[in-house]
Parts: sequence; structure tokens; C-alpha cells
Amino acid sequence: MKLPDGPQTPRVLRLIQWITRPTELLDTSQKRYGDCFTVWGSNKVPMVYLGHPEAIQKVFTTPPNYLEDNGGGRVMQVLLGDNSVILLEGDRHQRQRQLLTPPFHGERLRGYGKVICEITEEVMKQWKIGEPLLVRQSMQEISLQVILRLVFGLEEGQRFEQLKQVLASLLDGFNSPFTSSMLFFGSLQKDLGAWSPWGRFIRLKQQIDELIYDEIRQRRKQFDPSRTDIFTLLMAARDEAGEPMTDVELRDELITLLMAGHETTASALSWALYWIDHHPEVREKLLNELDTTDPTAIARLPYLNAVCQETLRIYPIAIVAFPRILRKPLQVMDYEFEPGAVLFPCIYMAHQREEVYPEPKRFKPERFLERQYSPYEYLPFGGGNRRCIGMAFAQYEMKLALATIISKYRLTKSDRRPVKPVRRGLTISPPANMQMVPTMEHHNIPAKL
Repeated sequence: MKLPDGPQTPRVLRLIQWITRPTELLDTSQKRYGDCFTVWGSNKVPMVYLGHPEAIQKVFTTPPNYLEDNGGGRVMQVLLGDNSVILLEGDRHQRQRQLLTPPFHGERLRGYGKVICEITEEVMKQWKIGEPLLVRQSMQEISLQVILRLVFGLEEGQRFEQLKQVLASLLDGFNSPFTSSMLFFGSLQKDLGAWSPWGRFIRLKQQIDELIYDEIRQRRKQFDPSRTDIFTLLMAARDEAGEPMTDVELRDELITLLMAGHETTASALSWALYWIDHHPEVREKLLNELDTTDPTAIARLPYLNAVCQETLRIYPIAIVAFPRILRKPLQVMDYEFEPGAVLFPCIYMAHQREEVYPEPKRFKPERFLERQYSPYEYLPFGGGNRRCIGMAFAQYEMKLALATIISKYRLTKSDRRPVKPVRRGLTISPPANMQMVPTMEHHNIPAKL
């Protein structure tokens, strides 16, 4: 077995670094060892981080019988359930992808535009001009309402409020590197009662389960095929054998959409607002381009698209794609891996390569107008048979929410200190305490039709 070189730091120290300063750890390792490096897991298992496009392409295009997907281990299983598309393999994984994909594309997607803009405006009405606001909290409010209304089809009411509150509490339980550490250390995953971190997590998850199963039962009793929310579309979906999803499968996919679709979009929107404030010329170009209130037209604006793409390049919300465990020997570039080796296609490292992205630490949306990148050079939503199903939905929501915000308000960070990404559960995001001050934007954008 020929492995790439890598840091020899003791595993516990490396894990602490991975939890507290993940991007710095990757930057340092990439600078020292290059685009592929090895660290050692428990039982001397080689864990190989791959940031070179050629290596990433090899992993994403290798036949599934060579690789066992590892969707995040026990924590993901506890959180999402055994039937989540993230954790399934082979034919079962393919079946779920086919059932889940249609609602997130084409005409279905375009029908959601007006609601996304309305939700964003409702949240903005709560802002007070000249008073600092916690940006991430506001963006989370937008993305959670989008999920509850468009995915779950819930309008304001008891279940809407209950789900909103319980889910926010659950996710805020991972809002710092310290609380996120229980996702990485199995010894911390012990239910020591309602006041212990893991015990609190388990109880909140049970409350979410009860609410979702109640909603499934109610929808089955009074099924309305005319509804356009994703929940209804998933209930109506049939596989090739004509079989629908079971209640348990539905629950697992809905919680997956809640978790994966809510946190990630909130973080991406927060970063975009930070970069737009940091680069006044970006803001001017966006406002000059923004001459429409039609959601479909907004989604096609090239500079807005480039700003969203560069936001997801510089600090991708997920810094690694799903790990793959080798079942058979595999050669990747000059390296030879044996069964049992764990391969991590590293999104962050791929996005930081000087050869592909000159001045990679600089926020420069123009790079996405100047050239096209391959899916192995730019992969904020992962790739291969594990690419995020909600990619088109997330990009659509990000563009519309961002355009709606900047057309009405200028958000300014109260100090000019640069912001570094922090660990939030399994993702990275701007710090939860990042504040910005809203002022009215006086820009001549057509009145709403």
C-alpha cells in the first residue's frame, strides 16, 4: 500500500483541532503535504484526504462495488434514521434518490419562488433600522420557514410553531465547537438524563419524531393530491414496483431535508451578506444587475449567481464530501489503497488550490464569469452518486433571499475585523454572534408587481 504522507499528530489532539479549527488544520496540512494527505484513525485505519481534482474524480466515478459509503456513522443514524438517503447504499439508495429528486427540480421549483421572497420580506420586517441584529439567527429564521412551508406544507399554527421551536433548540445544541464535540467523541454520546447534552439531544429528537409522525398520520387520513408541498409529493411518489414510502421512510427523509436544508442555507446566506459588506464593489455590481422582481428572472442573473458560487467556494458549508470506505484495492493517482482505507474527497481543499483559483483566499465572484469549473474542481454540494439532492432548491432559495435582502437593506458589520469560520455540528459557518446593522437601501429597483 502506497499512501500519501501526512501529519503524525496524536489522534486526540488532531480531533480537537478538527473540531475547533478545521479550516486552519486543512490549510496547514495542504501547504505542507500537498493536495492529498493521510491521517490515522482508530485501529490504525488510514484516513486519506483528497483535494486534487484527479483524485476526487477517481473516487466519484469508481463503481459502487469498490466503495462502501459512510454517511457519517452512528451520529447520523441516530439523528436521521436508518432509511435516510444519506445512509443507504446500493439499490435502496438508488430507489430513494429516484423518489426524492423530482420535487426539487423544474416547474415544481419555480412555483416556490414567490413564497421564498415573501418569507424573506416577513423576516426583514422584524429588523429595526440602525440596531444590530444577529445575522445567522435571521437567516435561520428564513430558511426554517422555507422548509416548514414549502417542504412540510405547514402554515402558521400549533404544529408549525412546535416544530420551529424544537428544531431550533436541537440545532442550537451544536452551535459551538464545544457542543459539537459530542458528535465526534463516542464517549460523550451517553444519555445521563435530560440535563446532559446527549440526553437533551435525544429528548428533543423524540419530540421532533412525534410531531412528524402525527403530521404523517393526519396527511394519510386526509390526503389532498392538489397540494404542491414536497411532503405531499413524497407521499404520492411510487417506486418502479408501484410501492410508496412507508411512514418510517417518510419520517427519515423529512428529518434529513430539515437538517440538511435548513442549517446549510442559513450559513451560506450569512457568509454572502458578510462578503457583500466586505466588498462594496460587489454590492454595487449586484444592485446594478438587479432590475427585476420576477423570481425566475432573478435566478438567472449571472453576477448574482457568481456571488453565490464564490460564497460557497471560499468557505463551503460542508468541508468534506461523504467518506468512502474501500472494499477492494484501488489506485488513485500515484497512490495505492487497500480495503479498509477511508477516502475523504475534501471540498475545502479542492476549492483552495492556487492552480485552479488564483488568490484562493480572496473573494472574487468574477472568476465564475471568466471560466467554467469541472465538478471535481468545484463541488460545494458533494459529487458522484452522493451529490446533494436539494442542490437546485438550495441555490434557488439562496439567490432569491439574497436579492430580496440587498434590494431593501444595506447590512453593515459594526467592526471591520475579518470573520473566521467556526464549527457548527458537522458543518462550518460564520460565528453565531456575528452582528450587522441594517439601513435602508435607496436603489431604484422596480416596485413589486
